[in-house]
Amino acid sequence: MMYSILKFLSTVVSILIIGAILPGIRIKGSTFWTASLIAIVLAILNSLVYPLMVILTLPITIITLGLFLFVINALIIQFAAWLIPNFKVAGFWWALLFSILLSLITLFFEMVLFPVDMFS
Repeated sequence: MMYSILKFLSTVVSILIIGAILPGIRIKGSTFWTASLIAIVLAILNSLVYPLMVILTLPITIITLGLFLFVINALIIQFAAWLIPNFKVAGFWWALLFSILLSLITLFFEMVLFPVDMFS
């Protein structure tokens, strides 16, 4: 339970950091609650829509040696921005950069918060 809460909070902090750094990403309103909503929507989309998109695009994913998964991640983020009124993404490339940075920053937080759990 504590692991899930810390992982969620690390994702929220990562979203806030990325929103402050990237000019193509806008998080409006109460930023902590908006970032929390973004994290929840991304988690739901990654558990429901992402696997379906991976299966549907399996041939192109194999041809591109998995690089098409970055495109799927960017599309998921753009879909989340479409669903959440206080979250704006300027375009596909900003969504792609957002997804890469989100993965890297949350990986860093998980390595700091859970150094033993990463490899067990």
